[in-house]
Amino acid sequence: MDIIFLGGLEVETVIGIYDWERKIKQKIILDLEMAHDIQQAAATDDISYALDYKAVSDRVVELVESSEYFLVETLIEKIADTLRQEFHIPWIKIRLNKKGAITRAQDVGIIIERGQK
Repeated sequence: MDIIFLGGLEVETVIGIYDWERKIKQKIILDLEMAHDIQQAAATDDISYALDYKAVSDRVVELVESSEYFLVETLIEKIADTLRQEFHIPWIKIRLNKKGAITRAQDVGIIIERGQK
């Protein structure tokens, strides 16, 4: 299986459990890897057979910007479920980085994999 990736996607959203976090938007950074067989798209040079990473990116931005979850766990699961269903992705790996969540840590977040390669 081939892997389509989208790295360093920055999106601002309301996320967090503290009162001050509920009043501001914070930046999260997403890295996505998605299984997709590219052979038919490559053979035909036809976008209709490709996983449209622009459409995936737009959908992720729309979903994240409109969300107001308390937990990054909830947000990352929602992203994975939405993309797998709407784009028929059999396997996805997502890294969600909530920079600055821990004062002395440069990066903090979650990495999940869902589905089958």
